[in-house]
Amino acid sequence: MEVVLSAAAGDLVSRLLSFLMSKYWDVACSEEEKHVERLQQLLLRAHMVVKEADRRYITNSGMLLQLKMLSRAMYHGYHALDTVKCNWLIKEGSKEVTTADSFASYLGTPLKRFRANGGTSSHEAGNICDLQGALLKLEAVISNMTEFVILLSGCESMMFRKPYDTYLYVDNFMFGRQTEKQQVINFLLQHHHLGSPPVLPIIGGTLVGKRTLVKHVWNDEKVRSFYSSVLHFNGDNFRMIENESMAGRTLVVVTFVSDVDDGEWKSFYRAVTCKSTETKIIIVSRTESLARFGTMEPVHLSRLQDDEYSYLFKTLAFGSARAEDHPKMTLLAGEFSKVLCGSFMGAYPFAYRLRTDLSLQFWVNTLNLLKKALKKNMSMYGEHPYPLGEYYPVDLTDFVPYPSAPLHIMPPRTEAEVSQRKLPRIRLEDIIVNPSIRPRGDFDLMAWKSTIPPYTEFYNHVPYCAQQQPKKTLRRKRDATLSL
Repeated sequence: MEVVLSAAAGDLVSRLLSFLMSKYWDVACSEEEKHVERLQQLLLRAHMVVKEADRRYITNSGMLLQLKMLSRAMYHGYHALDTVKCNWLIKEGSKEVTTADSFASYLGTPLKRFRANGGTSSHEAGNICDLQGALLKLEAVISNMTEFVILLSGCESMMFRKPYDTYLYVDNFMFGRQTEKQQVINFLLQHHHLGSPPVLPIIGGTLVGKRTLVKHVWNDEKVRSFYSSVLHFNGDNFRMIENESMAGRTLVVVTFVSDVDDGEWKSFYRAVTCKSTETKIIIVSRTESLARFGTMEPVHLSRLQDDEYSYLFKTLAFGSARAEDHPKMTLLAGEFSKVLCGSFMGAYPFAYRLRTDLSLQFWVNTLNLLKKALKKNMSMYGEHPYPLGEYYPVDLTDFVPYPSAPLHIMPPRTEAEVSQRKLPRIRLEDIIVNPSIRPRGDFDLMAWKSTIPPYTEFYNHVPYCAQQQPKKTLRRKRDATLSL
């Protein structure tokens, strides 16, 4: 009798615990859904404010700081929202019968990594914390936006109109950099006395968009109407200022690839100063020490933050398609952005490849090839291959079918080298999508061409390396085996 009572009591306790856990889980899920709904509403408000701010001239430094905070909170919110939705899909996939077509079997590596980080429960808890953190951060920033929006309505509107489509906006206009763009515009539109020209350094790493930022600002109608001309110089010819005509207001843009002697700079600066015109100078360089020549606080450009880059890559990869219609591939878009480490040069060609086939299996295969190529290059040189072949060759042979010649991308070439040798030129995204277009012999690979002015082209040299054919005869195969 005691055994029966003990078993019955144990069963009741077990059922009670299951009931309580189920109720707790339902409450937690309901709370998470409320957070998601609230986050979506706040993201819509934030996106409207950022879009409106991007088409107005903002001269208030405090407003620019608030705009940067709002933009970062917005992209963090988008990232948290995508992560939670993907977590829901993973939970749905875990309830299904494991088949070759299940979501878990498709995701494979990402799903294993989630479980390796402490199990599904800890991953879910992390997602909930990230969701709550993003929600609280966005709520805090938006709650302080009342004055910003009021002041924004008094800011002068820019003349040009941008496309409404998000994909066209990102692909044909400079993504992000709202604060930096406004800083440069404010510098250029300020009046100053004739004499010593003010100097604004723009400092940043490789391929972060320094020259693109300058060109993007120059294309502003108000800036173009303010200046009569713009002169471009680089570290090799910036002493040719004496031969240049500078009538009316002039913008001088000097690009340095390395440090420059103080005496040479002073000579150049005096040549600009002696002109009886209103002139301003912008220094573009990746060398931090050149900020010493500036008369203004330098504008620093760095790589996009992870949340911003993830948003950019997802928008480029889905193109004109709605990402909401392909929720399972949103997780894969996040994986691509992690592997490419914020590289613009990597984002465009691989996003172009993914846009050609919006199927889950194709995206998974492309991701696996990219991870394989990354692992190979990391093992050879110990550094990430992006920016593409900046210091070391990059092996992308895994993206071409066997037995094609190896695809070894050498360090970048200058425009002079490209024009002098006159080799066939092929875009990276084209050869990734269709490897059969590769010419037989050496060629120049256009790793990336900026889709907005100044439409800069970045080339790498690809040598032709004939693929060694395997030994066919039995004797040679046996001899090769014995020699190992």
